[in-house]
Amino acid sequence: MKLLPKKIIGVRGGTNFTSLTINRTFIYANFIMIPIAFAAGISTQTDEINDTKYDVAEQQFIELLTIENLDKKLNELVQVNAFEAVLSMAICAAYQKGLGNPAAHRFVQRILYRINRLNLFWYDDLRHYTNERSPYLYKIRDQIETAWQEWELRKIDVDTLQKLDVKEALTERAAVDLDPPLSQESRYIREQMTEAGYRHLLAIGSFDGLVEGSRLSRILGGAANEVQCTLFRVLLEEYGNGRFSRKHSTYFAQMLTEFGMDTKPENYFDLVPWEVLACANHNFLLTECKRYFLRYNGGLTYFEVAGPSAYRNYLAAAQRLGLSDAAMGYWELHIREDERHGQWMLRDVALPLVEMYPEQAWELVLGYDLEKLMGDRAGSAVVQSIRATQQSILLVQT
Repeated sequence: MKLLPKKIIGVRGGTNFTSLTINRTFIYANFIMIPIAFAAGISTQTDEINDTKYDVAEQQFIELLTIENLDKKLNELVQVNAFEAVLSMAICAAYQKGLGNPAAHRFVQRILYRINRLNLFWYDDLRHYTNERSPYLYKIRDQIETAWQEWELRKIDVDTLQKLDVKEALTERAAVDLDPPLSQESRYIREQMTEAGYRHLLAIGSFDGLVEGSRLSRILGGAANEVQCTLFRVLLEEYGNGRFSRKHSTYFAQMLTEFGMDTKPENYFDLVPWEVLACANHNFLLTECKRYFLRYNGGLTYFEVAGPSAYRNYLAAAQRLGLSDAAMGYWELHIREDERHGQWMLRDVALPLVEMYPEQAWELVLGYDLEKLMGDRAGSAVVQSIRATQQSILLVQT
């Protein structure tokens, strides 16, 4: 099952490298240019860190984000070394031990997200952006992304992708993902999720739903052509063609309001599984690095093609529960619009990009497959979270 497909956004971040020597370089891994931060002397300790230590380290990082002239004061801040030590161990625990430690994954993705969200404007206190361009934060971001992206890419057979007929591969994938068979998770959503579970779904989904489309805006600048214009059309529809009452996030806010839930972006941040945060952070990376333009558009093609199938599951659950139109309007809107967006992305973006970049076109398939892999993982994590929430409620009631 796919989580709320769309672009996720949102919170704050920081870290220091007084004990690390970082060299920014690039390596060619199967012809993918990946930014690498080599950390000399980085800790290889793999001892488990409890949740309390992760919470303390994250709070230390949040405090760093608000410090004026952070980069000039790093050597004076005692919390810097403590945070870096925990981060180094968390990266090791997440990406060097098989599937990794869930708590470590969560900590690392939350730190990365707090840095990435500074690329967007939240209409909040301007002081929150004091360290928006901090070299120190860039180093922390690169340290995390290097280990994490290598871990993700090991799940993909890149050599095989490079040999594909890209147009055929994309067309065949889109045909399958447009109307996939129901998974076990999808059946659970449709047939067993309670109203409490639905509320929990909305809480997690609000992380993306209240700010959707924001990351897409990061790739629209540049030379004018048909591909750019199609992407802009997709963004315009996400933003209600400039009318706030028609903006997709407004429909999501109406669903939250129907249940008396908070409509402030990121209000339910602590409920968001690390797998969902990873999807957001992955798209931040792809939209901030223009070298990954093809990968991003391959991923967005999957996202828009597969979206309606996920929304039908949520809509079916809402209808089974007898909820109001306002409590499910966002799903109905997306089922209609994303069927169109999926066709636009395949026909007017992905396939034309194959013609424009024949040597690198396979990266479109890489982006497609990674988005599907990470989206399925996030969807499963959301269902697991819903199940746990419903089980907790049952225990309290008994």
